[in-house]
Amino acid sequence: MRTASRSRKTAETSIEVSIDLDGTGATNISTGLPFYDHMLDQLGRHGGFDLNVQAEGDLHIDAHHTVEDTAIVLGEAFADAIGNKAGVRRFASGFYPLDEALVRVALDLSGRPFMVWNAKMPEAIPLGTPPFDPSLAEHVMQSFSMAAGITLHVELVYGTNVHHIIEATFKGLARCLRDAVRIEDGAGIPSTKGTL
Repeated sequence: MRTASRSRKTAETSIEVSIDLDGTGATNISTGLPFYDHMLDQLGRHGGFDLNVQAEGDLHIDAHHTVEDTAIVLGEAFADAIGNKAGVRRFASGFYPLDEALVRVALDLSGRPFMVWNAKMPEAIPLGTPPFDPSLAEHVMQSFSMAAGITLHVELVYGTNVHHIIEATFKGLARCLRDAVRIEDGAGIPSTKGTL
């Protein structure tokens, strides 16, 4: 069973996450930020992961702490769930459209956390109420990839609608994670070092 639960409690946030990498895409998401909930729902549904995220944070200040801490805990739970990565495909990439927006995502379950964000977005007003600052999308990807121990590259090929760009990014991450964690019959740990 590739499942894990993680929590984090600070003076700023209280986060609980559980994930099943071999689930059905069932999600239960509540962060207090409807747009972020929508994006995390995309991650679970398109990743095929059962995902439960319950977060409370200091939204009266702004969304930053809640968004960051949720991404960190999600990354930690993902890393726990995938374990030693025996048999996984490891690499995945693709182009992901949403209407006029096209995003390219590539990742490696390398155990070496690194993130490249080449996705300068158009100026936009915050999304939802309470507001999600679109610039936080990059921070989510950074925080998640560092905590999960993956190498992640995100590139905006083109696009004008910020909602579409961010949603295509989350869907792209989901589909790449789904592909990369897939078990291949008879495969050991996919590394010449013998460990990831």
